[in-house]
Amino acid sequence: MRVCRAAGEEVAAGAEEAEAACPIQLLPQDALHNVLGRLPLHQALACRPVSRLFLDALSSPPFLSSLPSLRLLALRHPRAASAPHPSLHAFDPDLRRWLRLPLSFLPFPSASPVTASPSLLYLWVDTAAPFPPAADAAAKSQTKSLVVCNPLSGSYRLLPPLGSAWSRHGTVIAGPGGSVVIVTELAALSYAPSPDRWLKFPLSLPSKPRSPIMMSGSVFALCDVGAPWRSQWKLFYCSLADLGRAHGWAPIERHEWGDVFDIFKRPRLLAGAGGRQLLMIGGLRSSFVLDAPCSTVLILRLDLDTMEWDEAGRMPLEMYRCFGGGFSSPLEVVAAAAAGANNKVKVFGGDGKVWFSGKRVRGKLAMWEEGAGKSDGGLWSWVDGIPGYPEGMYRGFLFDAGFTSTP
Repeated sequence: MRVCRAAGEEVAAGAEEAEAACPIQLLPQDALHNVLGRLPLHQALACRPVSRLFLDALSSPPFLSSLPSLRLLALRHPRAASAPHPSLHAFDPDLRRWLRLPLSFLPFPSASPVTASPSLLYLWVDTAAPFPPAADAAAKSQTKSLVVCNPLSGSYRLLPPLGSAWSRHGTVIAGPGGSVVIVTELAALSYAPSPDRWLKFPLSLPSKPRSPIMMSGSVFALCDVGAPWRSQWKLFYCSLADLGRAHGWAPIERHEWGDVFDIFKRPRLLAGAGGRQLLMIGGLRSSFVLDAPCSTVLILRLDLDTMEWDEAGRMPLEMYRCFGGGFSSPLEVVAAAAAGANNKVKVFGGDGKVWFSGKRVRGKLAMWEEGAGKSDGGLWSWVDGIPGYPEGMYRGFLFDAGFTSTP
């Protein structure tokens, strides 16, 4: 709106006249796209209400797909219940702030996000009408289906239906080109947009795969090959092309690695930075005594090109004590073991960033960022102000929000 001053009074001109007089309105569309394309994604989208010209320019699919994606940590809420205004809470690690992405365009009574691929979000949704309060969990899970959506464009697509066990026990992994893999203890499902159907394969693994992830066209997972009274972890992998073959899964092991897996308690896998590094995160055993408590959280990094491990980070003791762990003397370790100390920590993230959640740490997350050098230990910090219920154990995953893909 343009304001004219005459005889001490301010007279507001019409909005159309103001737009016509604004020089930016005279720019050709390619020049305007050049200007708007220099803004971060969230700032560019915030310009839509400025004028009809900006709205039209920022609604062009080719231009939107050229904007760089916004790297976010998407939270999986500890209470995945239906809400009148469903949304996805996400954290921007660059700006250190929380965002909310509305999911009200999904016509389902409840939705629970589980994983993501570039620009696409995958959720378990309830495709049936609300159940009465007396209905059991088994009956409710019969209506679960997997949906893929782009929360920025408000578009979605329902994938072919699955049985109830997959939503309750399966780990969903999103791959390139809209592909999806769901892994359970005994079998795996693979989906591709063409021919738009699920393929089921048996798993030739010694035990239930733990924390499976997808990197460089392969699925990596940990398996417990030890005795019932003591865990012994081993790393396995399988390429997507070999997922249905009898001997598709193979162990990754080297004699020079020694007891690298034995020092961990309940390790997890995450993708490191660059796509060719694997992170293994877990509690560092204070001793090799059975059920000994952990002294801290250790992050090891495997270079898939050289097949060499190195220590990427170690949670500071004062931070780990906030999760209910960390002992400075052998007497404290023995006392904690006798008392059955429980300092369970949830680990999630990827691409060189790791977040930690625990019941004893309410309303915030611990965050580790991979450093530039191999020996700098990375950067540790706290992320405060978690939206929603602060008393829950949160989980999460990386989500590159953008317009590079549509369902």
